[in-house]
Amino acid sequence: MIKIIVDTNFFLIPYQFGVDIFSEFNRIVPGVFELFIIDKTIDELEGIIEGQAGKNREAAKLGLTLVRAKIKSNQVSVLKTEKHLNVDQLILNLLKEGRFAVATQDAGLKRRIKVLNSQLIVLRQMNYLEFI
Repeated sequence: MIKIIVDTNFFLIPYQFGVDIFSEFNRIVPGVFELFIIDKTIDELEGIIEGQAGKNREAAKLGLTLVRAKIKSNQVSVLKTEKHLNVDQLILNLLKEGRFAVATQDAGLKRRIKVLNSQLIVLRQMNYLEFI
């Protein structure tokens, strides 16, 4: 089974690019997989909604709605973490502890994940996901 941590910015993709990330996960991930988020992902989405305007705010609203619906339907699990670290550091710590793939669009985080030789899921050409 493949365990995938979905970074906050991935939940902005459906609004920003019109890509159904959940259908794409089904298309590209071989076999059985589980989706996870860091508990602070919800805080980050709420922070975008409160602190930004325009398209970013609307993307975060849709993202938060998706997260909550997927948690409620048990399609996404929440990983409880240490609250004093940022989401990127929490993801990196989890990668060092266990075997996860990460879905992210954060360039800096992607570089650090590649150094750890972990698997990545990224958006390509603004219209499909790719498992690297």
